[in-house]
Amino acid sequence: MDGLWVLLLLIFTAALPVLLVYVWFKAANIPLSRRWFLLALLAGALSLPLAALMQHFLPLPGGYWGIFIRIALTEELSRLLMVFILFRLKKPAPGAKTGAARGAAVGLLAGLGFALVENAYYGAANIGITLVRSFTAAPLHGACGARIGQAAEAIRKAPVRALVRFLSAVAIHGMYNFMIVSPGIAPIFPVLVALFALAASVQAIHRT
Repeated sequence: MDGLWVLLLLIFTAALPVLLVYVWFKAANIPLSRRWFLLALLAGALSLPLAALMQHFLPLPGGYWGIFIRIALTEELSRLLMVFILFRLKKPAPGAKTGAARGAAVGLLAGLGFALVENAYYGAANIGITLVRSFTAAPLHGACGARIGQAAEAIRKAPVRALVRFLSAVAIHGMYNFMIVSPGIAPIFPVLVALFALAASVQAIHRT
């Protein structure tokens, strides 16, 4: 297969969860403008190199603790920072949802933006990896991202609630990663964790 077609197929496969969410937002009349949609994806994509810098330069533990701190904590913290900056720089459009619903929607997209870049990177050598991750890791990042978006939305007015949302995202992310690397746990269980968390995030987006 020609290299250009391989590249296009890789990009399409990595972006498949984003395309599905775009169709869902349109079908469900989620009041989030196209500009906000793209900015949320960009915030998530930018959080990936930020997390990588944290993991490289900060003295973080390894082993099983590293699953929750080196990986889950740094990735969710980087998303929180980028989404918070987005909320500070960009005001919502008239008629758009605000509060937890907007936070969940924007955070979900930020999580998918992170997953899009990460999946493309991992799948550069094998497109099949990207396809698998699009239906496993992408829902996980989206679900955690929705909680991060709610935390970023509430951080100034309800810091305790924001902290709970942030810690729940870290816990879900860490639990997923722990199950992935644990040989005695069937692969279906981390996928179920991601899907149940994503379902809760979908309900949050529909709330007014």
